[in-house]
Amino acid sequence: MTAVYNPNAPKKSANLSINSDLLLQAKELKINLSKMLEENLAETIIDQKSQQWLADNQDAISEYNLSVQKRGVFGERLRRF
Repeated sequence: MTAVYNPNAPKKSANLSINSDLLLQAKELKINLSKMLEENLAETIIDQKSQQWLADNQDAISEYNLSVQKRGVFGERLRRF
């Protein structure tokens, strides 16, 4: 899978508000919050972009599916299985 972001881009500080109990537990478990946020944010971005692509292309996908229902897929009559 290709990266959805440039992993070599410089880091930038950001102020976040986090539930104090979650923060305490994360510190006790030595969870790297920056790494976890980056990983989960990248997954969320991939999901959002995928959903946006599907929404943007829904008309074309529907037209293609109708075409397949009417005519079958290209080369289907040449298939030997």
